[in-house]
Formats: sequence, C-alpha cells, structure tokens
Amino acid sequence: MSRLNIDVEYLADILRRLLETPSPSGYTDAVARLTCEELGRLGVEYEMTRRGAIRARLPGKDAKPARAIIAHLDTLGAQVKGLKSDGRLELAPIGHWSSRFAEGARCTLFTDAGAYRGTILPLKASGHVYNEQIDSQPTGWEHVELRVDALGRDIRDLMRLGIAVGDIVSIDPRPEFLDNGFIVSRHLDDKAGCAVMFAALKALRESKKTPSVDTLFLFSISEEVGVGASSVLTHDVASMVTIDNGTSAPGQNSSEFGVTIAMADMTGPFDYHLTRKLIRLCRENDITYQRDLFRYYRSDCASAIEAGDDVRTALITFGIDASHGYERIHMHALRSLAELVTAYAVSEIEIPRDADTTGTLKGFTEQPLEEAEETLVTTAGPDPVAAAAKPIGSKN
Repeated sequence: MSRLNIDVEYLADILRRLLETPSPSGYTDAVARLTCEELGRLGVEYEMTRRGAIRARLPGKDAKPARAIIAHLDTLGAQVKGLKSDGRLELAPIGHWSSRFAEGARCTLFTDAGAYRGTILPLKASGHVYNEQIDSQPTGWEHVELRVDALGRDIRDLMRLGIAVGDIVSIDPRPEFLDNGFIVSRHLDDKAGCAVMFAALKALRESKKTPSVDTLFLFSISEEVGVGASSVLTHDVASMVTIDNGTSAPGQNSSEFGVTIAMADMTGPFDYHLTRKLIRLCRENDITYQRDLFRYYRSDCASAIEAGDDVRTALITFGIDASHGYERIHMHALRSLAELVTAYAVSEIEIPRDADTTGTLKGFTEQPLEEAEETLVTTAGPDPVAAAAKPIGSKN
C-alpha cells in the first residue's frame, strides 16, 4: 500500500481555521494569507498570482509530466445591490445559491469604513405583523434584505455609516465538529477540500516521501463564480485532480463516507485514464469509494479546460448533504480523500508521453473495445455504516 497515515486532528484544526476566515469570492485576501502562512509552516514552497491564487510545489523524482491537485478557498456570499429607504439593504448573491438558505443567516458586512454585523431576513419577518403572509411570501433574492446591527433608519443613515452598493457580505459558517465524526457548517464546499490538501501535504512532508513527479497543490480563489483554475495552472502540468464536494441526495450515488469519484459533471465525462487510475488506487490501498455522476455541477476542472489547458482532469469528492446550505460531511470521507491524494502523489507515471504537449501516435493511450468477460467487481473498503461508528482517528 502507498497511502500514508493522516493526522485527523490536524485536518480538523486547519478546517476550523479556514472556516473561521471569511472568504466570499472577491474577498479572499485573508484566507490566502492564512494558506500561505500554513504552507510556510509546513516547509512547502509556494507562489501567488496577482489576485491571490496559490501554487505550492513538491519537487518530484522527475519534473515532468507534472501533476496538480486543486481545491478552492472562496465561498458563497452576497453583495449590497441597493440601499433602501427603511435602512435595510437589498442583496445580490455571490455564486449560485438560493436565498432560501440565506434567510436567518448571521453575517458580516465589509465596507470601506469597517465591518458591521447583521442578519439576512425575509421582507416579511414578523408573524405578529404579517400573520399567515410569513408562510405565503415568495422565495428569491428580491424577497430578502440585510438588517445591519447599527443605527440605520434610512438611506442617509446608511451612507453616514459608510455603506455603499457593492459592499461584500460574508455568511457566518457556524461550524460544529461532532464526536461521532460528522461536521456541520456552511462553506464546507470547498474549505474541506483545502483542509484535505493540507493534511496530505503534512503526511507527505513528515514521511519524507518524494512524489514521482513534480506535484502542485493549487488553491483557487474564484471557483464559485466560474473562474477557478483558469489562470493558476502551469504549462508543465499534464493531469489535474480536483477535490470538491459530492452531492449526497436521493438519486445520487455519493456518500458521506469514503471517496466519491465523479465520472462526469454537466460539462461532460472526466478523463478516462486519470479517473480509472484513481479508482485503481482506491482498490489497491483499501480506500472506501463509490462512483457518481453530477448533472447540475461544475468545478475547477471545467474552468481549466475552458481556459484552453490541455490537461487531463478528474474530480474526487467528499459526499455532502444539503450542498450550498447548512452542509454536513463526515471526517471518514476527508481522511479517505487525503489518503488517496498521498497514494496518487507517490504513484508511478503510467503515460510517459504526457511529458510532452504534443507527439506522434507512439505511446498514445488506448481505451478497451473488446467484449467483456463476466467477472465480479467489488467496491474497496469496509462497510461505511460500520466506519461511521468508529472514532474519527480510526482506519478505513
């Protein structure tokens, strides 16, 4: 087995710190600073783009074909769309999420004058005033507003406070880490993926294992608005594995336990060979896994391909319940993902031709076309229900 032991206490700690750092898309400087400081503490070299996306590189036995593993630091949020005559604020979403999940949220409003606390409320927020209209009012961003916890009776008061159109609103995550391994919070998408990368990096550094090739750990800052990996890859990267959330819901095959490997999302199938390699690594390393396909979903993979990067892409996920709302995951999935990342980093290169951007037919890949023989294929790993009953530090 090539997977490494994962420090789950460290994984939980860095996840908590990431969650406590506000980072809606467009307001990610603080979380980028935290990330760079932690990389420095781990002794990992890094560089930042102009806007704050981060490339950390672990040198490999060979330089090419380089690999990349990516997760995004940015989260959902909102912006001030208008100042209202009654002192409330009209909002527009940052990223794609329903106002249904914003109602009742505590939040921080960042202005040029400083930060204010507040609450997002439906327009009709008091049953003592509106009676049954509370339950019949429509859902939508035009039907919620931000109540700022400062003296703001009208537009003049709001302007006096320094509040303006375009100010950023960060939604409180309110994380809970339960003793049974469950984690409930907003913004687990995708700060849990970033925490997985840190845990894998720590394991690789402490084990002194050298990756087979240069391996980049990338932290993007604008995935929730569709940009993501469009400007963070380097030309030597031939394969990129994204870590993000899988959708645990009726009709889906994702799970809150083990690794959920995405076979496709709304942009189409992921790379055949890279995806099957990850599945094989799960089997060889006794890592619980399942496969799923996402119909209304895209990730950093899509933005890289759309930006013109000729790179193999795959998506590995932690199953998440109530994505883009009050999300729930399990530490078993996070540890499993970190183990898979370490196994992938030290695995041998199987397509040497990928070291060059172009070439002849020599060394090009093949996909099977012959008729299949009937064989029994089983999912690796133990029963996930039994795994849920174990302490978060126990093995798969």
